[in-house]
Amino acid sequence: MKNRYAMVCSSNQNRSMEAHHILKREGFDVCSYGTGTHVKLPGPSIREPNVYDFGTPYKHMFDELRRKDPELYKRNGILPMLKRNLNVKTAPQRWQDNAADGVFDVVFTFEEKVFDMVMEDLHSRDHVLMKPVLVINLEVKDNHEEAATGARQALVLCQELEVTDDWEDKIDDIITNFERQHRRKLLYSISFY
Repeated sequence: MKNRYAMVCSSNQNRSMEAHHILKREGFDVCSYGTGTHVKLPGPSIREPNVYDFGTPYKHMFDELRRKDPELYKRNGILPMLKRNLNVKTAPQRWQDNAADGVFDVVFTFEEKVFDMVMEDLHSRDHVLMKPVLVINLEVKDNHEEAATGARQALVLCQELEVTDDWEDKIDDIITNFERQHRRKLLYSISFY
């Protein structure tokens, strides 16, 4: 694989981690991030989320929620999601703190407000390398079924980018073809490192 990919969502680690899982399985060089101030997972009610700091190991979250109410967290898909996540990487990471991870060729976001945050972050950095980075928003509802669909569609787009010699010249056609095939509108922009 010639490109390095980042998958970014808000704070619950579902959409970005599903895409990370799928792309990693297919051999892509991929990382995943959240943009919130904390990792928030559904709790017993909407007013009682489970909140963790970025860097908290997925194993810790899994064990804690399994102790709290295994039936609830199994039924709402949180335990299976955390089990998947801990098989992909140790702990959630925050996009804004990713400087040590290096440079990406393509960044996927899964909601427009996250796209805006990533673009703002990239624009605020010193552009010393003048290396382009393609940022694509593939709008995905935050549930397990849509996350799986979105991840498969992100994979299709990544595969297309991998076989393209110069995506900078062909990105408009690639996006138009993808939108037509999948009946999904994408938001995309180019920034620089």
